[in-house]
Amino acid sequence: MEEKKFQRSLRHRLFHAYFLLRRPMTLGVRAVVLDEKARSVLLVRHTYVSGWHLPGGGVERGETAHEALEKELREEGNIELTGSTELFGVYRNLHASPRDHVILFVCRSFRQTGPRRADREIAEAGFFSLSALPPDATGATRRRIEEVVEGKAAAPLW
Repeated sequence: MEEKKFQRSLRHRLFHAYFLLRRPMTLGVRAVVLDEKARSVLLVRHTYVSGWHLPGGGVERGETAHEALEKELREEGNIELTGSTELFGVYRNLHASPRDHVILFVCRSFRQTGPRRADREIAEAGFFSLSALPPDATGATRRRIEEVVEGKAAAPLW
């Protein structure tokens, strides 16, 4: 019996290794962080890409999506979650690669520990009124905010 368990476990690991090499996929998280009255949203402007974006980043090996979300919010906006988050949708992000996917969360319970100062990765971060987003907020950013705020279904593509 123990031998069969070992064989199943080995076969399972071999299949995972094969699929990782054959069909690698990247995974990221993003967040729509809304103030308590849902009137403003947190956006970030990176130093290495143009436009304003929702905060987020890649899910690293050994990290859950929620752990990645907490880390990215802390790093990009000095945001600490104080309550639960809502999993809003999973998107395929063809702009990054044909195998990239993004998990979008909605965060309404949080505290900001202080203003986010510029560094090598983040040029600026701040809350913007939903009725006055920066002109260079990306199209994907605008679409995700619209989906969340207007209660629309998540589109399949980022």
